[in-house]
Parts: sequence; structure tokens; C-alpha cells
Amino acid sequence: MSMNDIESLFSFIGGLGMFIYGMNVMADGLQKAAGNKMKQLLGYMTNNRIVGVLVGALVTIIIQSSSATTVMIVGFVNAGLMNLTQAVGVIMGANIGTTVTAWLVSMSELGSFFSPEFYAPLFIGIGAFIVLFAKKQKVKDIAGICIGFGVLFIGLSFMSGAITPYKDLPIFAKAFQTLGSNPIFGILTGTIITGIIQSSAASVSILQTLALSGVVTWNSAIYITLGQNIGTCVTALISSAGANKTAKRAAVIHLLFNVIGAVLFGLVLFTVFTIKPEYGNSAISIVQISIFHTIFNLTNTIILLPFADKLVSLSGVIVKEEEEIVKEAEDTRALRHLDERIFQTPSFAVESAVSEVVHMGKVALGNLQFACEGFVERDGDKLKKVFETEKIINNMESIITEYLVKISHLSLTEKQHITINNLFYSVSDIERVGDHCENIAELGEYQLANDIKFSQDAEQGAEKMMEMVNLAFENALLARGEESAQYAIKATEYEDEVDKLEETLRKLHIERLSKGLCSPDSGVVYLDLINNLERISDHADNLAEYIISEEQ
Repeated sequence: MSMNDIESLFSFIGGLGMFIYGMNVMADGLQKAAGNKMKQLLGYMTNNRIVGVLVGALVTIIIQSSSATTVMIVGFVNAGLMNLTQAVGVIMGANIGTTVTAWLVSMSELGSFFSPEFYAPLFIGIGAFIVLFAKKQKVKDIAGICIGFGVLFIGLSFMSGAITPYKDLPIFAKAFQTLGSNPIFGILTGTIITGIIQSSAASVSILQTLALSGVVTWNSAIYITLGQNIGTCVTALISSAGANKTAKRAAVIHLLFNVIGAVLFGLVLFTVFTIKPEYGNSAISIVQISIFHTIFNLTNTIILLPFADKLVSLSGVIVKEEEEIVKEAEDTRALRHLDERIFQTPSFAVESAVSEVVHMGKVALGNLQFACEGFVERDGDKLKKVFETEKIINNMESIITEYLVKISHLSLTEKQHITINNLFYSVSDIERVGDHCENIAELGEYQLANDIKFSQDAEQGAEKMMEMVNLAFENALLARGEESAQYAIKATEYEDEVDKLEETLRKLHIERLSKGLCSPDSGVVYLDLINNLERISDHADNLAEYIISEEQ
């Protein structure tokens, strides 16, 4: 091997690296620029399969990888955020979305003026200039898209330049002739290459780069492309290894979709190329590769979408459901939503974390209601339930905090960083609410053990305060879940009322103590009760203030 050959090999490898890196940088910029729109896409993931297809395509266009989208879908299914029926449409849409990269690459065939490679250095220059001098993060995100776009196509140019000197070598003609005459070998080649580089967009682009040199035949390109669609399933299958049975079935559905499509198209086209061999042996252009890639994924979706339920059933035959031996506590089961596969899309990861913090808050709210009811009704069973739930809340705090730490290291927008920081504080506030509920339960048990009674006025005042505290905390959680400043303002208003009521009740109770209307023991318990309730409303106010600050 001469130095020129080694240099060409290095150029090809470097070009492929630049292509994949540029694709990741562009996807990162697109995700940040999309911001809250990604949250809206998550909301559209309904049981409507057609909507699911559109969502899958859009998400894949944004994150520039059908493999990453499918891995994320496995994460959603594993987390219980999506069922298999919803997953089918999104997975099919992901395959359609990945064709966009191939169309970008094929633009170079329209002439140098329309070629992205022609503008690539300009895009990098503009992007770098913006990064250096821009102050707004949104503008810098757009600059990231420009730089990624430029690097992607310069990498493609490197690959093309490395291959061009060898396009007339007999080995290329022989290799593609062999792949074209043997469908199984061609499909396997596409599958293996895509499985190794973990990106169908990149492997299709390599094929297009070879086609640009005029060495790729129609039949070889068709079979390799079919294999590339199967190879993109490898990432999701590997990712599903540590997931539950349902998530494994989602990965299998992705594989079934592409294998069935490859078999159908492979048989039809093999018949065509056998009858008309001149079609198969003619050279294919990069635009024609894009056209076939798109037609395959669109047609495959149209054919198999009506049979989505059959795909789900077939996945159940391949991955047999087993009864879970260990029954998880209902309150902690939702912590599966914190699936690291969702990290493929930081916007969705942030949204998942918000959902879990709200879920933790609802568990704490339920515990607050148990504590208040147990205290007022003198119900020992409800008071015991408070202590059990407090252990769950502590466990939640540990798991969610660890997850938030991992999310904070992802590529987030400035607003998402603020949200994650506030979620750290929110988890701490909710845990403290749990501690105060435990304090109230302990006071309830002390009240029962020592047969402490309160005057009617004292009881009515405490019940009124409990109601106000519950409303403050409930509105604070609604504010976080809905990202609503309106609920946040309501929570702060209730907190103000609780402060005033606490001061009034304290004063009235001290008066009753001084007049001998209440015993000293009951006085201590009552004052501790209203103090704990007031502290809970303070934490509710903290939760609300985080939302107000984010809105501002």
C-alpha cells in the first residue's frame, strides 16, 4: 500500500468522522432551537397511528437519527410513558424521517450552485462568527446548526475525494456486481455496515458517495439499502437488553417492520432484475438512491400501518410476557419513567424529570391529607400509613436527584438548565413536606396515647388551616406540572392566608391557655401542629416561586 493509498484511507475515515460529528452537532442545535416544541411533540404521541408517524418523522428530522429515535421510544415504553400501539406509528415515522439526510446529500447532484458542499465553508464561517459575538443563547443554537451542517458536508467531500481516484478499479465493479447478483449478501452487507457505525443516515451517505463516483449499480444499491434499514435496528435491540419485556417488544417491532419490508421489496425487485438484468446492472445516481430510500420507507409504512396490531401480537410471540415476580409499590413504580434511553433527546428527558417531580409531589400531597385526616379523626391506621409513605418519598428523592444530576450534564438550553436547577430545589422542598407530615403524624399518635382534647374553636381553626395548606401545596404542584404562573400565584396567595391564619390561631390558643380553657399538653401539641402546617405552606410557596422566576 503506497502513501497515497494510506492518505486516501485516512481522508475517508476522517471524512466519515466529520460527517457523523457534524450530524450530531446539527442535531444538538436543532433540539435546542426546537426547545418547548419537543414537549408539544410528546403531547401528540396519542393512539392515533397517523399522528404517531408524523411525530416520529419530525423527531427524527430534529435529532437526525432514526436509531436514536427508536432507542428513545424503547425508553418511553420501558418507562410506561407510551404503549406499544403508540410506539408502532412513531417507529415507522422515524424510518421516514431518516430519509431527509439522504436528500440533503443528493442535492450535490443538482450542480455546484445548489450543492451543500459548495456552501459548507460559508456556513462554518458564519456559525463560528455568531458563536464568538452573539450574546443570545437562541442565536448561538442556530449557529450550532450552521456549523454542524457545514462540517457534515465537508466530511462528505473528504469521503468523496478519497474514493474518486479508485473509481475505475476493477475491484469496485466486481464487488458491486457480486452484491447485486446475490440479494442476501447485499442485504447482509448493508446490515453489518449500518450496525457497526450505528447510523443508517451515515451508511446511506457512504453509499451515495460511492454512487457519486459512478461505481454503484442499481441492484447492489437496492439490496444494500434494504440491509441498511435492518441494520439501524441493531442500536435499539442492544439498548432494549436491560429493559422490560414490553420495551424489548418495541425494539422487535422495529426489526419486524424493516425485515418484512426488506423481504417484500427484495422479492419484487429480484424478480424485476432477473427479467430485465440491464436495469439492475446500470449505474445508480445519488438522487435515485434517495428516491428509493424514501419510496421504500413510505410504501412500507402504508402497507404495514393497518397491520400495527398484528405486529404487536407477533412481537408478543417472539418476546414472551412473563409475570413479574417482584411486585413494586404503586407509588414507586412510576420511577421507571426515569429511563436513561430518553437522554437521546434532552428536551424529553427534562419533561420526564418534571413529570416525576410532580408525581413525587402528589405522593407527598396524599401523605399530607392522610396526616391531617389521621390527626383530626384520631385514626391510628391513617397515621401509620404516613410513616410508610414517608419512606417511599425519601427513596424517590434519592432516585430523582441522581437522575437530575445526569440530566444536568446533557446539552441543555439556558431555560432547561434553570428548570433542572429548580427541580433540584423542588425535590428537596417536597421531601421536607414529607418530613413535616411525619411530624404531624407523630403529634397525632401522641394525642391518641395521652388522650389530648382540643376546644371546638381550636379544632375548627386547625381544620381551616389544613384546608388552606392543602390548597397551597396542590396549586404549587399544578403550577409545576402545567408550567403555569397562574397556579403559582394562587399558591402564594394561599400561603399568605396560611401565615395570617397561623398568627391568629397562635394568639387565640395562647389566650385560651392563659384562661385555663386548654391544658398545657394540648397547647404544646396544637402549637407544634400549626407550626408544621405553616412550614409546609412555606415549601409550597418555594415551589410556586420557582415557576414564577422561570416565567420571568
